[in-house]
Amino acid sequence: MTSVSESPPRAEVRRRHRGVTLAAGLLVLVAVLAFAVVLSIAVGARAVAPGAVFDALAHFDPANPDHVVVRDLRLPRTLTGLLAGVALGLAGAVIQGVTRNPLADPGILGVNAGAALFVVLGITAFGLTSVTGYVWLGFLGAAVAGTVVYAVGSLGRDGATPVKLALAGAAVTAALASVTSGVLLTDTMTFDQFRFWQVGSLTGRDPAAVGQVLPFLAVGVVLALGSARTLNTLSLGEDLARALGQNVLLTRLLCALAVIVLCGSATAIAGPIGFVGLTVPHVARLITGPDHRWLLPYAAVLAPLLLLVADVVGRVVLRPAELAVGIVTAVIGAPVFVVLVRRRKTVRL
Repeated sequence: MTSVSESPPRAEVRRRHRGVTLAAGLLVLVAVLAFAVVLSIAVGARAVAPGAVFDALAHFDPANPDHVVVRDLRLPRTLTGLLAGVALGLAGAVIQGVTRNPLADPGILGVNAGAALFVVLGITAFGLTSVTGYVWLGFLGAAVAGTVVYAVGSLGRDGATPVKLALAGAAVTAALASVTSGVLLTDTMTFDQFRFWQVGSLTGRDPAAVGQVLPFLAVGVVLALGSARTLNTLSLGEDLARALGQNVLLTRLLCALAVIVLCGSATAIAGPIGFVGLTVPHVARLITGPDHRWLLPYAAVLAPLLLLVADVVGRVVLRPAELAVGIVTAVIGAPVFVVLVRRRKTVRL
């Protein structure tokens, strides 16, 4: 007869069962994301037969217009949405966890404002007109702005506290946005080129531009996923985290670096896309709870799923014209976020 001490505790059984359930749910979401990738390649403003889509991927013919649309337009667009979505989802979950602020989004560190300013300066000073040229300037601007925000927020005895980071981010963002607006108001040609990047879009993305930020994106993903346990400890409170031996300052620094790299990469290749990094972590938290070991992977899958579906909707809703994905995500994300905010328990960290 089995003794009581040999049977696993009920809490352990529940924990294992929950782990299996979450793992199965994540696999289902990955399958749905794979379907969204296929949908993004197959559906668009131009009708392309399913057979032609397969032939374009397996036996590309540059003389076939349908093949050119699939390989040169839709495939890079889908890859951009996939990578930008992963970056924004992880960045949003990390910044909300490290600041313990449910209303925080990746732009809180000034990355969008910094990227926008450097792109504007690149257009004005160097006459850049291609997305490939925007990538490095956008990434550099995001990195510089994020570094400045973290440096300002670190001043004082307590270091980079969540409140100081939020205030520093708001101040730096306002300052950079003012400079950007000043340049745009005095240069009509720059404004005409910048507005297409500013709205946030996956259209016309060069695979070379995606390849340029891919190494940085990979580093950001590793940093973000590696911060799961430390974010769980930090969520217990700074004092308890220190008592458990965690270096709170180092944790914040690594998390801020992950957000800067991830959001800088996404902004550089797709422009500033709103509501993805803000809303998706809350949806993931409804499924997984506060455990970042599950929250981060779920956010990394849900965000590109949302971005790709929004992009497909933007292609077909006004055929033959298109809506930029940044507009569609705002239309989808805003009502969802309002509902989440009204359910107070779901947004407490």
